[in-house]
Amino acid sequence: MRTPTRRTVLGAALAAAGTGLLTACSSDSMKGMDHASMGHGPTSGATATAAPAGYLAPNGPEVAAAEAARNPGPERKVALTATETTLDLGGRTVRSWAYGDRLPGQEVRATLGDTLAVTLANHLPQATSLHWHGLALRNDMDGVPGLTQADVRPGASFEYRFALSHPGTYWFHPHSGVQQDRGLYAPLIVEDPREPLAYDREWVVVLDDWVDGVDGSTPDAVLAELAKGMGGMEGMEGMDHSGGMDHAGGSGHDMSGMPGTNTGGAVGTPGPAAGPTRMLMGARSPLLGGDAGDVAYPFHLVNGRLATAPETFTAKPGDRIRIRLVNAGGDTAYRVALGGHELTVTHTDGFPVEPATTQALLLGMGERYDVLVTAKDGAFPLTALAEGKNATALAVLRTGGGAAPDAAVRPAELDGRLVTAGQLRAAPGVRLPAKAPDRTVKLELTGGMAKADWAFDGRSYDPARRHPVAAGERVRLEFRNSTTMWHPVHLHGHSFALPGDGPRKDTAIVLPGATLAVEFDADNPGLWMVHCHNVYHAETGMMTVLGYRA
Repeated sequence: MRTPTRRTVLGAALAAAGTGLLTACSSDSMKGMDHASMGHGPTSGATATAAPAGYLAPNGPEVAAAEAARNPGPERKVALTATETTLDLGGRTVRSWAYGDRLPGQEVRATLGDTLAVTLANHLPQATSLHWHGLALRNDMDGVPGLTQADVRPGASFEYRFALSHPGTYWFHPHSGVQQDRGLYAPLIVEDPREPLAYDREWVVVLDDWVDGVDGSTPDAVLAELAKGMGGMEGMEGMDHSGGMDHAGGSGHDMSGMPGTNTGGAVGTPGPAAGPTRMLMGARSPLLGGDAGDVAYPFHLVNGRLATAPETFTAKPGDRIRIRLVNAGGDTAYRVALGGHELTVTHTDGFPVEPATTQALLLGMGERYDVLVTAKDGAFPLTALAEGKNATALAVLRTGGGAAPDAAVRPAELDGRLVTAGQLRAAPGVRLPAKAPDRTVKLELTGGMAKADWAFDGRSYDPARRHPVAAGERVRLEFRNSTTMWHPVHLHGHSFALPGDGPRKDTAIVLPGATLAVEFDADNPGLWMVHCHNVYHAETGMMTVLGYRA
């Protein structure tokens, strides 16, 4: 097979630029689907919608000028191979897809100002891509097939090349279907050569909910099951998760006593060759406003390991440790605590905050937090509680003797003081200057599990629909959540500020019934995704695009 060069792939991407993602499949069309039939881009075998005129192209001169202004520096080369492989989760092996044979993939570490040059070789049976979560990078390297590039087809390769303009904790994963919910993810750390924090050790901690390869399950089968909705379940006809079931009143997913349901676990009838059902009922969390999730994951992992065989991080008593936390999960928020310690929050989503001390943190999918801890003497559990799902993941901090923590340990700090993103304040050097918004973009989060009709503004993803912005504007994004479930909303290519000198972030939790208004400066031209970072909500329609006007 002839492998396309970067030039030929880019040529295909330019032809596709601005075409947008495919309209999300209907429940009927997704029954018995193969993942390849619902790819994001026009090379997936479906017909793309023509691009509306008047928007900047992802490879246009404005994008090139913005990249040049970042003063790209020395090249940092990385080679990645996406492949089918066997992964050892710690006594349990699974077949999955990963970057090489590691879970998470090998950490990529570079320095502020570097030019990151990553060659992705696709050895998978399906097309794939790489999205650089949280980075303000050039638009044609953002990794969204059908919007900013063409699919990287099986047997092909693609070079992602872009300047690193801000230090911090980031990660990367495909933006192709539900591939992220396999083993295709890894941390990206951009170091600051003038790092202001003082610490002795650094620990990168990646959290994940795991289903792929367990008893025949795959994320594609999970999506197909969820996409059918609950209309076919006995006693559920006509009920809409976003309105017909009162979340606060104890309904929502919690349908105890209703025919055909099994609260607190997976329900329904497994499909052929798809493993057991993974639809979750009764997952509830006050921190998340009620309904905690849709998927009953069999495992929860820290750095690719089960709680029964956890990773152990060794340090010395008194060491000051920087922990970089990343939630790479598909459908699970994690409440994290380190037994016997307090956490000092220093960054969220790569940007510094005024230091805040807490005992626990809540991370939605896609969020990152950096914390400092001063290590005590002994062995301590770093526990990630799958919020509302009655399960935990575990790693161990060891600085001395003593028995290792039990796999099911729940340190008291999990139920202690918890600082949320809205309680943090951006460090003075990264606060957005005070300015009235030039434009307000209002997005209503709609839909529900009953009909699997997750969307913005009641309309499933349509690549022809763009929300216009103009370069130089201060833009206010208003997310109004009219559903009965929480959503971690993510903006590509920018960071926004939470209200009241709040932290700079690219992913933020919007609770059910709440409105979250954030602001950002439109300083990175192109076509940029906004979506829910619950991978199953996104793939059933909760995605849209902000487009810079030409």
